[in-house]
Amino acid sequence: MPVKYLNKAAEAFAFAAAPVHLKPLSAGHINHTFLADCGAGNPQYILQRINTEIFSHPHELMSNIKGISRHIAHKAAQSGGDPGRMARTVIETKSGEDYYIDPDGKYWRAFLEIDDVVSFDFPDSPELFHKSAVAFGRFFKQLADYPVETLYETIPDFHNTVRRLEEFKQVLAQDKMGRASEMEPEIAFVLSVQADCSYITDRIADGRIPLHVTHNDAKLSNILMDKNTGEGVCIIDLDTVMPGSILYDFGEAVRFGASCAKEDETDLDRVQIDLAMFKTYVRGYLEEVWDGITEEELRGFPMGAYLMTLETGIRFLTDYLNGDTYYQVHYPGQNRDRARNQLKLAADMKEKINQMAEIVQQIYDTVKIGQGPCESKGVI
Repeated sequence: MPVKYLNKAAEAFAFAAAPVHLKPLSAGHINHTFLADCGAGNPQYILQRINTEIFSHPHELMSNIKGISRHIAHKAAQSGGDPGRMARTVIETKSGEDYYIDPDGKYWRAFLEIDDVVSFDFPDSPELFHKSAVAFGRFFKQLADYPVETLYETIPDFHNTVRRLEEFKQVLAQDKMGRASEMEPEIAFVLSVQADCSYITDRIADGRIPLHVTHNDAKLSNILMDKNTGEGVCIIDLDTVMPGSILYDFGEAVRFGASCAKEDETDLDRVQIDLAMFKTYVRGYLEEVWDGITEEELRGFPMGAYLMTLETGIRFLTDYLNGDTYYQVHYPGQNRDRARNQLKLAADMKEKINQMAEIVQQIYDTVKIGQGPCESKGVI
């Protein structure tokens, strides 16, 4: 279906030349995204129509993105890197705005496309997962001195697991689709571990865990990797960058990449945490962030992985009970399968939490002693 005012939006931005072709991109399910091809010898651009049902304050969203992108570009230049590749470049409209509003009141934005990069949906090797950990660790470190209080909260309570639990209970009480009976084991598990849900929020509230600038959707697919070197180049999908806990980013990355199965795998016997992959991610991440975190944060890494997985399972379960109104599904019952999968993974992490803690502490001690990468020190 044609997207209304696509050409008009493209004409509004200060591209190097008028686009000769606007190609829809399938990546992502939130915003309408297009590649603006401006012809041979000219840069290419990403053109997006922002989903204002999810991001109801686009001006705040773009303020966040522009601020942190400029900060990362400055840090990249200081370290001898290429700011145009290591940070998102926001393209202004011809009138100097960060976004364009079309005649229907829809908001559009544009970014410079980065050449010779690729993204992956799932880590098919420990090496790739390690490089993703380094990339997100570097992202955290680059933004460590960014004034977190200046960021807007683009999705309030996005990783508030207690709030997600409350929403689940409300939907469960209504059971408007009559689906609760088929999810009794999953419902029972969530209710049995509900006391765990406040682990991070309690520590943020009393100051034991500080707020940082966090990505909050730290999946492998949100890293652009260099086609030639395989190294992480740029973190993208910055819509959810806002004040948060480092446990959110670490936990989400582990949830997504350290499972033995993808998140809609129906053979639950295959769903468990891969401790070798977990170890790989911990090593890459701590090599970057070890000297910028507190002891409380370090101790919380395993709980972060467990809680982000539990939270995701709760959200899938809530959506399934509510009639699949939030997550896009590709077949009937996909949210049911996702919920069972993620809650099984969460249960497995809970059982192995002490093993995970031992891995984290071992690698931290090794990195701290060596003050840097620890491949040569026998930590795998």
